[in-house]
Formats: sequence, C-alpha cells, structure tokens
Amino acid sequence: MRGFGFSQFKPNQTPKGGFEELLKLFLELLNYTAGDAAEALSWLNELDKQYNITNDEYGMGDFIDELKQKGYLDEDKQSGEMNITAKTEQSIRTSALEEIFGKLKKSGKGNHRSPQSGQGDEKNAERREFEFGDSLDQIDMTQSIQNAQVNHGIGGDFMMTEKDLEVEEMDYKTLTSTVLMIDISHSMILYGEDRITPAKKVAMALAELIRTKYPKDTLDIVVFGNDAWPITLQDLPYLQVGPYHTNTYAGLELATDMLRRRKTHNKQIFMITDGKPTCLKEGTKYYKNSIGLDRKVVNKTLNMAAQCKRLKIPITTFMIAKDPYLQQFVRKFTETNGGKAFYSSLNNLGEYIFEDYARNRRKNVR
Repeated sequence: MRGFGFSQFKPNQTPKGGFEELLKLFLELLNYTAGDAAEALSWLNELDKQYNITNDEYGMGDFIDELKQKGYLDEDKQSGEMNITAKTEQSIRTSALEEIFGKLKKSGKGNHRSPQSGQGDEKNAERREFEFGDSLDQIDMTQSIQNAQVNHGIGGDFMMTEKDLEVEEMDYKTLTSTVLMIDISHSMILYGEDRITPAKKVAMALAELIRTKYPKDTLDIVVFGNDAWPITLQDLPYLQVGPYHTNTYAGLELATDMLRRRKTHNKQIFMITDGKPTCLKEGTKYYKNSIGLDRKVVNKTLNMAAQCKRLKIPITTFMIAKDPYLQQFVRKFTETNGGKAFYSSLNNLGEYIFEDYARNRRKNVR
C-alpha cells in the first residue's frame, strides 16, 4: 500500500547573528562609510554591543574571518589594512537593486517599447490588413482564413486574396543610452540630512537593473561639483561629497558629449540634485555665488538645457529639496528642455527613477 510518511518539522532558520544577517548589515553600512571596510566593521561592532547581534557560537571575529574566506575582504599583509573586493561591490549593487526596485528577473535585450508599429520585435493587440513589406510571420492565419470564408463564402473551392490577410501589429523594442548625473556639492550633506547615500544607492540599483534586465542599454555616470567628471560602477560605493559648489552646466555639458558618442537613437539624462546651480568655470577660474539664484549662472544653465532639447536629449530632474524658489527654477529648466521633473523625497527617489526608466517610450525607432 502506497502512502506518505511524516516526520517532525524542523525549520531551517539562520540563527541570530549568523553570517548572512551580519553581511546584510555590513553591506548597508558600507554605503554610509563610502566603502571604508574598517569603519563599517567598527560601526557593526558598536551595533553588536548595543543590540547583541552576535551570540556565543558566532562572534565578530568569526564573521571577519568568513568575509576573508568568501572573498568579501582583502587584507594587506604588510599594513593589515582591510579593503572590500569586487565581489563586495557587486553585492552592494545587488542589495541596492533588491531594496529599491525589488527582485527583477533577467529578460531579453533591448526591452524598451516604442510607439512605432510595423515590423518590430513583439506582438501587440492591434490588427490590420496586410501591406507590402509585412513579414509573413506577422500574418494571423486563423483570422485570415475566417476573413476569406466571410468574404467569399464557404461553398465550392476555397479562395483567399490579399485583402483577406490580417496581420498582427508589432512593437519595436528600443535601446536607450542614459547618463545619470549626481550632485556631490556640499549641500548634499548639509542641514543634518544625508542625501548622497540614497542617491548613491539609487545609482547602484539603476546600474544593476540595466546590467541584468536591459543588457544592451548603456549607463554612464557623471558627478558634478565645481567641475564634472565621469565615474565607473566600481567607483560608486566610494562616492563622497566634497567642499564643492554646484556646476550644473559642466555636468550637462559632459553628459551631452558622452551621449553624442553613443549610436543609439534614444538618449536621456537623469539628474539627481538638491539645489540650484551656483558655479561656472571660466578659463582656469571659478565664478561662484551661493546667494539666491545668480542670473549669470542660471541663464547659462538654461542655455545648456535648450541645447539638449535641440539634440533631442530629454533631461529628467529628480529634485530632492523642497524650497519653493528652487522648485520654481527646476520648473523653468524643465520647460526649457521639454523634459520632466520629479519633486521626490529621499524615500521614493528610486521608485520615481525606476518608473521613468522602465516606461521609456518617448521616441520612435527610425
């Protein structure tokens, strides 16, 4: 006689203070310490003292040893200094992706749909008559046979003409080149609010999203303070603000130059900032004014926004400050470029960026 045997259920739970639990905390702390492993471990040790994260079977020393064994930490044998590895950098990006965008599965390449129909990549719900140039695999044979029967009757010899053929519309999947601009001016940590860490985490999440879900898309990252310069994915965990003003013009100029070299038709700039432009570079000198909205700085920045519009590069600004006069500037900037603006809190910054990126349908494939 066949049947089922039952045994006592023993839940497989990770004990409090185990490696996986501590690793999650360690990766989160690395975002706040700009990738400084020693400082992150010091903070983790303080949290352990306060909240008793570890236990008698698994202590902080065991955790550090396991980090080294599993390739998360690399210790300099001469100085004893501990540094995070490429594996840790990857884990930080993956953790940011899961936190901000949720767990996303891999899919095919070039997954941004455009409004253009025709000989595309993915069927949609629309139907129309066959036209010269349509691919044979677009023909809906079932509906076409039904049309022939309706148009010519079902008696006698079966007949089908070109007018009976019905095809399924296709959506193109487009490729997108994005430049993400991150403000690293001093105001990103002023007034008791850490704005750079959420911005950095969103950048890492977006980079990991593109790498896994849209592998043929490109993402370049530009940071801007007094000047602007590109950084790599590997640089993101170590990103910090500096004693800088905000040279938005330089950031846009660099982002535009980078997009000009991309061969994709869909190009866009995402800009995360909390403030107004306050700086320009004139030759070897800097023109700076943090008081109010300086007309000279603002007008040159608006001219750059207009130039991006002429180049068909929309700018989406994610404004993480609530000052009315700053929001007024962003509205003017957005109107000049024809882009978008989101006035978001730090908590929903990632949600806004994900929605705007994933629903990119602004341009047709040529």
